[in-house]
Amino acid sequence: MKTLQEIIDESSKIVFFGGAGVSTESGIPDFRSEDGLYRQKYTVSPETMLSRGWFFSHTEEFFTFYREKMLPLEAKPNAAHKKLAELEEKGKLLAVVTQNIDGLHQKAGSKNVFELHGSIHRNHCLSCGKSYTAEEIAASVGVPKCSCGGIIKPDVVLYGERLDEDTVSGAVRSIASADTLIVAGTSLTVYPAASYVGFFRGKHLVLINRSTTLLDRKCELVLHGKVGEILSEIKV
Repeated sequence: MKTLQEIIDESSKIVFFGGAGVSTESGIPDFRSEDGLYRQKYTVSPETMLSRGWFFSHTEEFFTFYREKMLPLEAKPNAAHKKLAELEEKGKLLAVVTQNIDGLHQKAGSKNVFELHGSIHRNHCLSCGKSYTAEEIAASVGVPKCSCGGIIKPDVVLYGERLDEDTVSGAVRSIASADTLIVAGTSLTVYPAASYVGFFRGKHLVLINRSTTLLDRKCELVLHGKVGEILSEIKV
């Protein structure tokens, strides 16, 4: 922790790259740990149910799963989200790059957030483009329909879909210009998102995660533990 504090103190362009492990302390399960979403038993795999093909071929089944597992509207920002918002407010943090779709970084007060996989809080009609909130999707029954009759689709990147080019460009530019990159709460096994870490050319590479990753040996500092518990000890 002493080394992490020293790195934070001397840095002025920190970028945070986070995954599902950032939100587990808010009560949102991750995907690939022992009790993660992808380890649970289903007749159809979650990867299939969260695919573009399944959305269009089994739309009602998609939304049954989506409402139950992907809309944690009661979740609140944890210590990690709050500390990152504080670092940004103090001019230390350049950007947050997240693989999460829960919107908790913005709820905590972060402004410059690149959501690589979209957000549950943005939903639009496939016919007319009208926007809807996550609360409206949660309250709907069956397939959510727009006032024009079109199907409403969440703005989340499903399997088989491309990441938004502007979001990726902004994330990569931020990582490339950072003096410190903190990678946290991610197994770094989801591509192409995990590959963006390779654009970092700064001084300090820090990893915070409960388990080991392939990036550990390349980092200046590796801390194994909960992201919120570790970041909450940082003084800004």
